[in-house]
Amino acid sequence: MQTVRHSEHTLRTALISKNPALVSQYEKLDAGEKRLMDEAFRPDSDLFGPITLHSQSDWITSHPEAPQDFEEFFNDPYRKTPSPQEHSIYIQCIGLLGNTRSISEEYVKWLKGYCEAFFYGLTVKLLEPVPVSATRCSFRINDNTQNLQIHAGVGIFSFARYGSDFYSSHYEGKLKKLQKKSSSDYSVFDNYYVPEVTSVLLLRSCKTLTHEIGHIFGLRHCQWLACLMQGSNHLEEADQRPLDLCPICLRKLQSAIGFHLKDRYKALVRWVDAESTDTPTVSPERSREDPLSLPKPVEAFKEWREWITKCLAVLQK
Repeated sequence: MQTVRHSEHTLRTALISKNPALVSQYEKLDAGEKRLMDEAFRPDSDLFGPITLHSQSDWITSHPEAPQDFEEFFNDPYRKTPSPQEHSIYIQCIGLLGNTRSISEEYVKWLKGYCEAFFYGLTVKLLEPVPVSATRCSFRINDNTQNLQIHAGVGIFSFARYGSDFYSSHYEGKLKKLQKKSSSDYSVFDNYYVPEVTSVLLLRSCKTLTHEIGHIFGLRHCQWLACLMQGSNHLEEADQRPLDLCPICLRKLQSAIGFHLKDRYKALVRWVDAESTDTPTVSPERSREDPLSLPKPVEAFKEWREWITKCLAVLQK
């Protein structure tokens, strides 16, 4: 196990910059926001800590990348910045999740609500789900695992990888017979296995969804502190990274969108607390014409909610 630890000077420069204009921009943050951001420099901070590498297969070790500080992010001419005309994030579901369309729609609504809180101030819109065939993406059957894999583009991830047994030999989604399919024959996806909706699945989905959209906004993989924007090579590494951003990446996102930190954190708390208990469930037998709300499984978010509460306490001192 190895710890990636930077000096206070290095972190301060990465966050604030040496550019007088960007330093002045930082100084205009309110006292609470600067207090929270400055936690990045405290070696004993219980909010933001160094990156821990657990093996040589971890992302930073196997994918050397130049780190991106705030100044480099700010000066990137290709990054996406919302405007009054373009301020929406679109979520397109490919296929269904769960045993019925009702369950799938409810799950994607949870992701929509989370995304709206995470990227506070932007509108998130859901597009109608489409079958895999509508994407016209090529696909393959993995020779080693017999799992289906779609060759897709930017900002796409699979729910299947976040089921509890995806990497096990007992995974129900393995194709029982190896079969060769042409790139235009999508029948192999018909009635394909989908993982059970669990709190861990939702947590992993929220992590990956916001990580990938963060890239769309121009945030590169983080190498400063433990952060959602760290790269990950495998599920164990993805589970170890936090659910939210370090101060350096948080300043990048705040600069792009323009939210107040307190408003954003409160919105995230509301998402965890909203409709998470005492709501009826959807049974697999119920049809789309008779939908009921599925209780949002937020047990896995408990520790993260407590962390946000600590951040709010620092902001509101």
